Amino acid sequence: MIELEGVPELIDPVMVAAFEGWNDAGDAASTAVAHLDREWKGEVFAALDAEDYYDFQVNRPTVWMDAGVRKITWPTTRLSVVRVGGEKPRDLVLVRGIEPSMRWRSFCNELLGFAHELGVELVVVLGALLGDTPHTRPVPISGTTSDPDLARRMDLEETKYEGPTGIVGVLQEACTHAGVPAVSLWAAVPHYVSQPPNPKATLALLNRLEDLIDVRIPLGELPEDARAWQVGVDQLAAEDSEVAEYVQTLEEARDTAELPEASGEAIAREFERYLRRRDGGPSAGGHATDGGDGTYLRDNPSGRTRPPKPPKAGPEDDESSED
Repeated sequence: MIELEGVPELIDPVMVAAFEGWNDAGDAASTAVAHLDREWKGEVFAALDAEDYYDFQVNRPTVWMDAGVRKITWPTTRLSVVRVGGEKPRDLVLVRGIEPSMRWRSFCNELLGFAHELGVELVVVLGALLGDTPHTRPVPISGTTSDPDLARRMDLEETKYEGPTGIVGVLQEACTHAGVPAVSLWAAVPHYVSQPPNPKATLALLNRLEDLIDVRIPLGELPEDARAWQVGVDQLAAEDSEVAEYVQTLEEARDTAELPEASGEAIAREFERYLRRRDGGPSAGGHATDGGDGTYLRDNPSGRTRPPKPPKAGPEDDESSED
């Protein structure tokens, strides 16, 4: 039995989880949950026992000094809770950690135990993958679920993925078998600029999460970070003619593929999203919508790295959303 002393009764709670590692290209997903935790001042109420799930030769602990005393921080997964205010307040249970090295089924069962005790109504797992997508276009976000009814109600894709999976896929399936509604949101990160951070992908995940669970998310400096990131990547790509040509090829392929989406129904959906955000009023720290021009992106000015030359594409290089 999981004891949750000190955690108040939650209002319509949703669990939002992300894990560093294989499921987190550009650190986009884990940064999104960290942003929620920081903006809403989350209070940690539980941490999983690191020795149960992590190989410390893979994820090493860190040593730090506290008033002259050496202390150790162990890699783990922590849970915190935040209250989202407004006319319809609700609580988010934030799960942020590292993909475990072992005992994945026990790991998922422990998280599901917390979800059950807290009355979680929906689990949303964030992920990011490398893909053939140009950095100059809006970040593709795919929302998937294993539940056909949930797919219809929330306008999601029913997952058909087959192949290697990470903790995101395992946790979603564990939720499905436990009867807990679960959704995965995946951001596609350009493989030729995969180094973190990627604030544009983080911003896209948060915007999609906002629509999915109907909350207003304060974005702080994230939109400006995203704009600066794109400017930086534009400059780096312009310095290499092969990369610039490759990006143009991706842009043409993306634009051609999206032509059928320029339908009246698609335009109406985007306009409804714009109206919802406008009518909600400004949120703390501002709010950004994806206008389709890809103008927000940011590079880390203190740690830019040159985009690698694009590899020759082959069938084995294709990476697709698993959930």
